[in-house]
Amino acid sequence: MELIDSHCHFDFDAFAGDRDTVWQRCRDLGLKGLVIPGVSISQWQTLFELLRLRPDWYGAVGVHPWWVEAFLAGPGGQDKQLLLEDLREQLSSWGRRERCVAVGECGLDRGVETPLEHQCDIFRVHLATACELELPLIIHVHRYHAEVLSLLKEYRPARGGVIHAFSGSEEIAREYWQLGFYLGIGGTITYSRALKTRRAVAAMPLESLVLESDAPDMPLSGRQGQRNSPENLPDIAVALAALRGIPVEEVAVQTFRNTELLFAL
Repeated sequence: MELIDSHCHFDFDAFAGDRDTVWQRCRDLGLKGLVIPGVSISQWQTLFELLRLRPDWYGAVGVHPWWVEAFLAGPGGQDKQLLLEDLREQLSSWGRRERCVAVGECGLDRGVETPLEHQCDIFRVHLATACELELPLIIHVHRYHAEVLSLLKEYRPARGGVIHAFSGSEEIAREYWQLGFYLGIGGTITYSRALKTRRAVAAMPLESLVLESDAPDMPLSGRQGQRNSPENLPDIAVALAALRGIPVEEVAVQTFRNTELLFAL
């Protein structure tokens, strides 16, 4: 199988000691590339340095909802225009556009203390940047689907994007797909208790799905407490194939194609 991990935090310290070894094992398993999302401004430079080492790693630039509060408390954090300019510069400047394939990770999360109004302010900056530069979005959404859908309908980003770690109903899934957003499918589908999400994933067109590990987070069922790894992506493909009752090779071929189309790889 040939696979692409559409969402992997491979730059995190959890992989600092064995990143090259892990990636070689991934290559041996058929992984041809991975996308590393941005989470905070302080992380972007480290991410770019990693991308220079590997032509099969791609990046994105964004401020994750978990880091919004720290951003707002930092220098210039209240100036949304500065963030817009910073995102624009990072995505458009020397040699980076071809390796930075998306805006994100960005979005809304009900589980953090940052007020929704502040999260929306920062999310809007990402939406505007994606529209201006015609790039797809990597969106994190936790228990704020209605709010995210409302903003997507307002901005209508032409390149769409992906709803990372999708967890929701078939109805919500179809709304995202109609707006041009793929669904990121990871370890959640390996949990039998995730009935709603498993039903949605089984019902949606295979053309709407991309595979992701979200490593080092989002471990598969039975591996809780362990570091998640992009090495587990083939197991996610197997789980998706079982849910849909189709050969795993079909899942691999279509999700690979979907990821290439999504990020213009």
